[in-house]
Amino acid sequence: MSSFIFQENKLRAFTESVFHAMGCSREHAVLAADVLITSDLRGIDSHGVARLSGYIRLWKKKRINPNPNIRIIHETASTATVDGDGGLGLIVAPFAMKLAMEKAEKYGSGWVSVRNSNHFGIAGYHAMQAVSKDMIGIAMTNASPLVAPTFTTERLLGTNPMCYAFPAGKYPPVVVDMATATAANGKLEIAQREGKHIPEGWVQTNTGLPTSDAHALKTGGSLLPLGSDRDHGSHKGFGLSATVDILTSILSGANYGPWVPPFVAFLDPLPDLPGEGIGHFHGAMRIDGFRPTADFKSHMDRWIERFKAAVPIDPNQPVIIPGEPEAEAEKIRRVEGIPLSEPVVKDLEALAELLGIEKLQK
Repeated sequence: MSSFIFQENKLRAFTESVFHAMGCSREHAVLAADVLITSDLRGIDSHGVARLSGYIRLWKKKRINPNPNIRIIHETASTATVDGDGGLGLIVAPFAMKLAMEKAEKYGSGWVSVRNSNHFGIAGYHAMQAVSKDMIGIAMTNASPLVAPTFTTERLLGTNPMCYAFPAGKYPPVVVDMATATAANGKLEIAQREGKHIPEGWVQTNTGLPTSDAHALKTGGSLLPLGSDRDHGSHKGFGLSATVDILTSILSGANYGPWVPPFVAFLDPLPDLPGEGIGHFHGAMRIDGFRPTADFKSHMDRWIERFKAAVPIDPNQPVIIPGEPEAEAEKIRRVEGIPLSEPVVKDLEALAELLGIEKLQK
């Protein structure tokens, strides 16, 4: 499938104009755009500007508040719960991450749960905010129920991503940013746009059989937990996903399990919701609360170097440090531009027409 290259500044300006047309303040439009553009720069195309039309559809259904009153509803010295007032998770999550970092600055660590939010982009964006402050950053969110726990075909959990970001010295940070499902739904969406099959082990049919059909969710299929099946450890993926669901929702008062509102606008939330909106969880820990920062970074560098020196099975495929492919992609795309597939470009052109804004320029 053909793709088109766009310079970062042009794509950023267009994305800001979309959020501004939605009714976001200029400050919020800039921040929301930064979350999405960072995803595209880092090569995580499933969570970048390809998501814009999804946010617009939810906004038109009045399920996203473009001008939220984000507030702290419960607080101690090192913890807090934030109500996002139905706002964009792209705005609510940075507020919560900043609060966690402020608490960590004063007390060594900070922990913030969030309710009444929406999709927050890539978890890595939020966790990495702490790295520049010599902190370890943690971010996670629950999501639309598309994943069937081990031994069922019922979709009860989201892809529920989690991220841990660790600063290093002379190397980029180690960023463990992953879904707790075998694959994020965004990867299915990419395969659908490109007309490709997916690897078996990502999805099961509505009767629990393995499939390589990227459209299987549309006929009642489900994503699988990390590990794919019981023999390959899917119960561990289920456990990780459950952990994210509990920390992000039951701790905060957000919806959980099958009650998490769907990201797609054509499906309405279930009745009798147990909480409010989508939930997030953010944490920040000062490294010098454990040992001198310089010592930590020095040993992080040594850790990275030792793992990179591991003898590879295939000489052409060395060990990859978590976050390394994304850091490399960002270096390249900042210079060469960001590739967008033809369906995404057409989607963005339709958005411009719908919102009455200038079309995306190459």
